[in-house]
Amino acid sequence: MLFGRRKKNPIHLPVKPVKQWVYTTCGYCSTGCSIEVGVDGDGKAITARGAADADVNRGKLCLKGIFEFELFASANRGTIPLVREAPFEPYREATWNQALDRTASEIQRIQAQYGRDSFAVVSTGQIYTEEFYTLGKLVRGVIGTNNYDGNTTLCMASAVSGYKRSFGSDGPPGCYDDFEHTECLLAIGSNLPEQHPVIWWRLKNAVDRRRFPIIVVDPRVTMFAQMADIHLPITPGTDLVLLNAFAHVILDEGLEDRAYIDAHTTGFDALAALVAHYDPVTASKICGIDEDTIRHVARTYAKAKAAMTIWTMGINQSTHGSDGVAAINNLNLITGNIGKPGGTSLSITGQCNAMGTREFSSCSGLPGYRQLEHEDDREFMAQVWGVEKDFFPTKRGLFQTDIFPAIEAGAIKGLWLIATNPMTSMPNTSRIRKTLEKLEFMVVQDAYADVETVTYAHAYFPAALWGEKEGVFTNTERRVNLVRQVVNPPGEAKPDLWIFTQLAKRFEQGRRMRFAETPAEAFEEIRRVSKGRACDYSGMAYESIEARRGIQWPCNEAHPGGSPRLYPDGVFRHPDGKAKLIPLPFVDNNERPDEHYPFWLNTGRVVEHWHTRTKTGKIGNLNKFSPTPYMEINPSAAEQLGIAPMEYVRVVSRRSDAVVLAQLTERVAPNAVFIPMHYHDCVNRLVLGLLDPYSRQPAYKQSAVRIEKIQDQDAAAAVNLRARTY
Repeated sequence: MLFGRRKKNPIHLPVKPVKQWVYTTCGYCSTGCSIEVGVDGDGKAITARGAADADVNRGKLCLKGIFEFELFASANRGTIPLVREAPFEPYREATWNQALDRTASEIQRIQAQYGRDSFAVVSTGQIYTEEFYTLGKLVRGVIGTNNYDGNTTLCMASAVSGYKRSFGSDGPPGCYDDFEHTECLLAIGSNLPEQHPVIWWRLKNAVDRRRFPIIVVDPRVTMFAQMADIHLPITPGTDLVLLNAFAHVILDEGLEDRAYIDAHTTGFDALAALVAHYDPVTASKICGIDEDTIRHVARTYAKAKAAMTIWTMGINQSTHGSDGVAAINNLNLITGNIGKPGGTSLSITGQCNAMGTREFSSCSGLPGYRQLEHEDDREFMAQVWGVEKDFFPTKRGLFQTDIFPAIEAGAIKGLWLIATNPMTSMPNTSRIRKTLEKLEFMVVQDAYADVETVTYAHAYFPAALWGEKEGVFTNTERRVNLVRQVVNPPGEAKPDLWIFTQLAKRFEQGRRMRFAETPAEAFEEIRRVSKGRACDYSGMAYESIEARRGIQWPCNEAHPGGSPRLYPDGVFRHPDGKAKLIPLPFVDNNERPDEHYPFWLNTGRVVEHWHTRTKTGKIGNLNKFSPTPYMEINPSAAEQLGIAPMEYVRVVSRRSDAVVLAQLTERVAPNAVFIPMHYHDCVNRLVLGLLDPYSRQPAYKQSAVRIEKIQDQDAAAAVNLRARTY
C-alpha cells in the first residue's frame, strides 16, 4: 500500500524550448558564479542554470542569478541617445554622432575654460575589465583629468587601502578553497547568507564535512550570526578595539608565530607597544564584548593550525575602515595565517567586477597596479599608449567622495557618470541633488533611462547590459571569468567599449592613439601590460578561461593554471619583501546615539535586491519579497514608542528623514534599527557619511536617529511609494 506523498501526483515543470545554452558569468555580486543562459529559436533568453562544472558555484545560483536572464526584457531600458540644453527641459532624441559630438565639445569647452581637472569621471564596478581598461586609457591618456574614480570607493576602498598598507599591493590573498582547510573562521561585518549566498553555501558545505568554529562579529543578529558558533554583538564602530584586544591576548599569552613574524614582517615592536593598551578589560568597556569572550576567541584563533578572517561592508564602510582591514592583517600575520591553505585575510568583494576596476581601470593609478607616483610606471604606460609621460599626473586625484564636494565648491564643472547612481548610493542624498544642479554639463551612461541621475543630466548614453556584450569579470578570489554575449542590446544601445572608443575619436590625441575595436583586442593589450605584475593575466585567453570556468591570477608561464593564493613564500610587495605590522590607535569619531537621537542606524543588503534596485526593482520575482522600504526595530523599543507591526514610521537624523514600514524583530538590539540600503531617497538621506582618512570611503554603518510615530498612515504610504517606484 502507498501512503503520503507517493499517492500524490508529481510536479511537472514545463520543458522550455532551449535551442542553445550560452556561457556567462553573473553580473551582480563578486562571488563570480558561472551561468548558462538558455536561448530559444528566436534568439530570446528564456531560462538560466548554474554551470555544474564551475568550481565557484558548482551548479548553484542565488535568487538574483536564477532570474538574471529576465533583465534583457526589463522595463525602461535606454534605446536611443538623448540630449537637451539644460536639466529639467524636455529631452530630444539624437543620433550617436550628435550625442558624442556634443559631449566631446562640452568636455573640451569646460577644460579650456577651467582647466583639465574641472571635468570629472565617476565609473562603476559592473562593466567588463576590457571596458575599464579602455576607459582608463581614454581618461588618463586623452581627456587628461585627474579627477577620475569608481563607485567602488563606496564599498571596497578600505579593503584596497588596508591591503596596500600591510602587504604592499592590493589583491585578496586567499580563496574559497580556504574554507576546505581552515580550522577557525572569523567573520566581521559580513552577512554571507544574504550578501553572497553561494559563498555561504561553499562555507556551509565545508563545515558540514569537517567541523570547525565560526565566529561572527556583527551588532545585528544576522542570518550568519544565527548560524555561528559564537556571535559577538559588538558596539557599532568599535571593530578596531576588538581586533587590537585579540592581538593583545595573543601576544600577552605567547600564542604568536614568532618564526613567521621574524622572517616575514617588520614593525612588531611598535605593534606590541600599541596593543598593550588594549587589554580585554579596557576593550570590553568600549566594544561591548565581555573580557572572557575576547580571550576565548583570541585563543581559539591563535591555536588553530590554520585560521582565516573574512569581512564585507561592516568593516569597510567605517570612519576607520582601512585601519580595521590593516588590523585584520595584523592578526593574521602574527599568527602566520597568510599564504597557506586555510589561513588568509579575505575581503569579500562587493560588485561583480570591483576587482577588475581595481586592477585595470586606472582610477587610482595606472593599469596592473602601477602607481602614478612612480616615474617608471608612468614611462611604461606612456610608451604603450603613445602619449607623453608628462601628460600623466604624478599622484592620483580626487576620490569619488571628494569629487562631489568639489562640484559643490565650484572646482568641477562637468561630470560623466558611468553605470553608477549617486542619487541613491551617496550619503546625504538631498545634498547630492543640489550638487548635481550646479554642473554646467553632465552625461549619464547607463543601461536604464529611468536612473535618477538622468533627471539632472544634459546627455544620456544608452548602454548595453550584462550579457549583451562580451568580456571578463574578476571575482572575490581573483578568478577571471568570461561573459559571452547572449542577446543583442535593444534599439541603439551600445556596449560601453564602443562608446569609449567612439568618444576617443572626438579628441585629437585620441585619434593619434590606437584604441581596441573589440573586447578580444583590449584583452590582448591587458595581457601584455599585466605581464610580470601582481595581477598577471599573460597566461590567459578567452578559450582557456571558458574551458576552465575561470582562472585565478597571477596566471603566467610559472603558473599556467593560475594561482589560488598570494604570498605562499612569505614574500610581499613592499620593497623589502616583508609585510608591515601597523600600530592602529582607535579614534572614536563616530556619531553616537543621544537623548535626541537615541537609536543606532545600521544599513545593509537583503538577498533579493542589488544596490540601488535599478535592476532588481524591475524583476517581479525579486521585487515581490521586499518591494517597499522597511526598518527592523526591536519589539520592546516599538512598544515604548507605540508602534505596531507594519505601521509606517518616520526615521529622523540630523541630515534628513525617511518614511519606512516598521518590521518588529529581535534581530536588532533595543537601541538600534536596521534599514536595507537599496531604496531611492530613503536610508542614504539619513547617514552621516564621515570619510575614512586613508580610503575616503564613507561610514554608512554608524549614525544616530530617532523614530517618530505617524498618525496619517495613508499619507505616509504615499511618501513611501516614491522611494520604491520604478
